Amino acid sequence: MRIETNFEAVDLSLEVPFRISRGTTATTENVVVTLTAEGETGYGAAAPSRHYGETIGTVETLLPELLAAVKSVGDPHARRTIADRMTDVVRDNPAARAAVDIALWDLAGKLLGEPVYRLLGLSAEGACPPTSFTIGLDRTDAMADRAAAAVEAGYPVLKVKLGTNRDIEIVEAIRAAAPDATIRVDANGAWRPKKAVRNCRALSAFDVEFVEQPVSATDPAGLAHVHGRSPLPVVADESCLTAADIPAVADRCDIVNLKLMKTGGLTPAVEVIHAARAHGLGVMCGCMIETDAAISGAAHLLPLLDYADLDGSLLLEDDPYAGVSVDSGRFDLTAVAAGTGVAPK
Repeated sequence: MRIETNFEAVDLSLEVPFRISRGTTATTENVVVTLTAEGETGYGAAAPSRHYGETIGTVETLLPELLAAVKSVGDPHARRTIADRMTDVVRDNPAARAAVDIALWDLAGKLLGEPVYRLLGLSAEGACPPTSFTIGLDRTDAMADRAAAAVEAGYPVLKVKLGTNRDIEIVEAIRAAAPDATIRVDANGAWRPKKAVRNCRALSAFDVEFVEQPVSATDPAGLAHVHGRSPLPVVADESCLTAADIPAVADRCDIVNLKLMKTGGLTPAVEVIHAARAHGLGVMCGCMIETDAAISGAAHLLPLLDYADLDGSLLLEDDPYAGVSVDSGRFDLTAVAAGTGVAPK
């Protein structure tokens, strides 16, 4: 099969600047990949993170080689073979590989006239977890106001970024502003182990559902320390990138947070889910700040997940792509006719 390939960088502005413990983002870039065959076009996107050693430049440098691997196979249904060939090209740079892999799934679904969740053997009729809406770091009152606005807009689950000297104050204010919301917290590795335990104990008074990445990914002993003492379930994010990392974190957390930009796409993400289940762990799928060309791919994993944090495109001022519709935090996979459900606006 002849497959035409292309890619372009897209500039994305956020509705409000987004701050976590590592820094603040007001604009970002994604690289959108298109694969066209037999009159159908598949879309995918890379949202590289410097934290994982990727930039727009590295993605654009590697994509010609990765797309050459697609052409060498010439079959969008042979995604495992293509994923292996892309890994032969580069073992790191998962966001670049993810863009191609998502586009392959989208193209394959469109060629077959089936949504991606059907290609995965899944049903959209069962219960899929709602996505959380993330509240970035800001003044305490501003975070509380944004939390109240998110709940008013229909999002029942809030993910609150922490990593300050007023973390407990922040959650207390948000709980007061959103008394019925499910609240999750994410420190992005900002706490030391003993402080993390103290914070988890204090946060448990505000009915927090779980704490994500309380300590640095470079401190596995610290993660174990927190997991053994925290009254809140512990989620591993930066500590768990691929399926190969699952055995090492299995006794140090309760839940793993996979991201397509960490795994290298949907194909290896499924492996992460199976590995996590084999070790008795809960599974969440998160994201970077991404266009719907990427988010819509991840949404098709929802029937396999316990938790979702797929609000990356919801934080954008304007997204050049339209994906799976979201209502009250829930993605409507039943509305997807074929592929991932994404299309240019």
